[in-house]
Amino acid sequence: MTAPSTFGLSSEARNLHWLLTNLVEEVPGIQSVAVVSSDGLLLLSSDPGLNHAARRPGGAKPTGPRGSSADLATIVSGIGSLTIGAARLMAFGGVKHTMVAMDEGSLFVMSISDGSLLGVHGSADCDMSVVAYHMALFVGRAGHVLTPELRSELRQSLESAAAGSTR
Repeated sequence: MTAPSTFGLSSEARNLHWLLTNLVEEVPGIQSVAVVSSDGLLLLSSDPGLNHAARRPGGAKPTGPRGSSADLATIVSGIGSLTIGAARLMAFGGVKHTMVAMDEGSLFVMSISDGSLLGVHGSADCDMSVVAYHMALFVGRAGHVLTPELRSELRQSLESAAAGSTR
């Protein structure tokens, strides 16, 4: 994983970037990670550079869902909305996490305290319980600092990075 530039960010934003980088580098089988706001916007990604590169024709084969952090964010947001709706219909309370095991990989979605979601795309051979445990650690450490101001800062930093990569 290429670490995104954290120059000029607040200490809370740099800490979240560090937590995300640590999650990806320390947990075997994690291919990509996205933190998505409650309204579906990508806030933090394991590889923001893929947002632009995944849409270039003739590029290298991607490793995430079509290689794009934006695509992972869309999937995570959709699954989050679906499971929240299902929980309301069943009157079972809030959704804590969702795991989807597929032939060629896994998808994990975990709620963060403010309504944001943590999404992880894992390889087929990842240990799902280890991934879920480390996601819970991330949520526990990140949930209390993900304020509206920090969400805005993270969103602006992603937009700035995307604008810089198109030049």
